[in-house]
Amino acid sequence: MTLLFSGGLIFDGNGNLLENHGVLIEDDRISKVAPCGEFEGFNGERIDTTGGTLMPGLIDCHVHLVYCGEADPKSHLLNLNPGQIVMNAFENAQNTLNSGVTSIRDLGGRDFLEFAVRDACNLGRQLGPTIKAAGRMICMTGGHGNIFGRIADGPDEVLKAVREQIHAGSDVIKLMATGGMMTPRVNPEDAHYTEEELRIGVNEGHRFHRTCASHAQGAEGILNAVRAGMDSIEHGVFMTQECIDAMLEQGTFLVPTLSAVNNIYLNRNNGIPEFIVEKTIRARERHHQSIKMFYKAGGKIAMGTDAGTPFNLHGDNSQELQFMTDLGISNSDALRFSTANAADLMGLEDRGQIQEGFFADLLIVSGNPVEDISAIVNQENHLCVVKNGVQV
Repeated sequence: MTLLFSGGLIFDGNGNLLENHGVLIEDDRISKVAPCGEFEGFNGERIDTTGGTLMPGLIDCHVHLVYCGEADPKSHLLNLNPGQIVMNAFENAQNTLNSGVTSIRDLGGRDFLEFAVRDACNLGRQLGPTIKAAGRMICMTGGHGNIFGRIADGPDEVLKAVREQIHAGSDVIKLMATGGMMTPRVNPEDAHYTEEELRIGVNEGHRFHRTCASHAQGAEGILNAVRAGMDSIEHGVFMTQECIDAMLEQGTFLVPTLSAVNNIYLNRNNGIPEFIVEKTIRARERHHQSIKMFYKAGGKIAMGTDAGTPFNLHGDNSQELQFMTDLGISNSDALRFSTANAADLMGLEDRGQIQEGFFADLLIVSGNPVEDISAIVNQENHLCVVKNGVQV
């Protein structure tokens, strides 16, 4: 199939806004990006994007497909059977794609059930986003995420746990460096794994060509994870200048997940367990400050929402761009963090940009999101989603 998009603006994913250009799709790839004059005489199907912007589909580097955004997602999940979990995860993946998010990274599921959804979407058996999945997050005894995670204590056990995830088919290794908001009786500021334990896990993940992500909220745990060679810090709530300096030196990505904390705070009176609300209220402003500090320092940021956590719905992922720009991140940078940067973190070498040879994962919005971020945040402005050259 051949399809030409022309008439409107093009945001290429790298911060460039092109005018008077067309994008030609052949089958599942972008075959040509050129001035409109070069397409004179084209007789195939055209889509007129006048008044809108063509851009790469969004990429969310932190979701949990098995959670559905309930006030208490973990308790809800305990009451579901495997079939229900898989069907919920599939519905969440489809809602995500329909909202213009064409690739996601799942950072912790339930008994590898989400792998069935990943495989169906990635193999083309079902229409869905490109999915990379971590499988079971790895945590210490009593650590954050222990209810569904793989509990491992000490370097040898962490090594074995990483190998188990690789054997099960994980694309990315998730290690829990600190406590967190949604686990009772843990403090988000406490370091959990030691630097040695994390380094053993990261080295083994990298040895088998997996990227490694770390839930890390407190400063000591963030430093442990960065020094261990982690590819990304998830959340980064209580970052210090020392953390930022270490991340800049290592080139470590930050995935802010502003949607997670903000949605809990905004819905704090809607049945969310009190221990989650208390920790969120304590951390929210500090989280915002940390993200602003890291951005101003020029750190590498990739978009992630933590979708599935309380009132943080799959399909509302673009809300994260509003939260980023509310903190002073420019519209262009928020878009870049959600496309090219996110693809870089996920190792998607041929997605996340409008470039010849890249997969045709596209979103068309009404207006210009570089000038007005609501053009992408407000889904009423979404005109078309394309996945691997297919209009969704």
